Amino acid sequence: MDMKLEVVVLPVADVDRAKAFYTERLGFRLDADFPVDDGYRVVQVTPPGSECSIIFGTGVTSAAPGSVRGLHLIVTDIENAVAELTERGIAVDGPFRDATGVFHHAGTESQVTGADPQRRSYGSFAAFTDPDGNDWFLQEITQRAPGR
Repeated sequence: MDMKLEVVVLPVADVDRAKAFYTERLGFRLDADFPVDDGYRVVQVTPPGSECSIIFGTGVTSAAPGSVRGLHLIVTDIENAVAELTERGIAVDGPFRDATGVFHHAGTESQVTGADPQRRSYGSFAAFTDPDGNDWFLQEITQRAPGR
């Protein structure tokens, strides 16, 4: 049985501010904006090239705005991605790598400045937050691991 991740729900405080950030600043595609009533609005956006979308709005989650941690967007060139987001006015931390070379620790523990010296897939990261404080990571992947 195939199972694919379809949607990630993000808790935000200001739906219009989030919509502008994700569509205008990050360049996500706006798929839907359903303002049903004063207490229920659903906005769906999709990162370029992704099959998984992001939903936020009013009445779609009880989680606190800004409480999501560790979402990853995959890029093929971490340095170009950081430069492009910076040009769009987004504060980006990185590129960086973890001292272990495996993944990355929570926070900045074991964080080493600069991309992986060999530019190995899965080894280079950058980070940013949306206006509510939801944490996002960029991860450089140029060749998928077997079975992926």
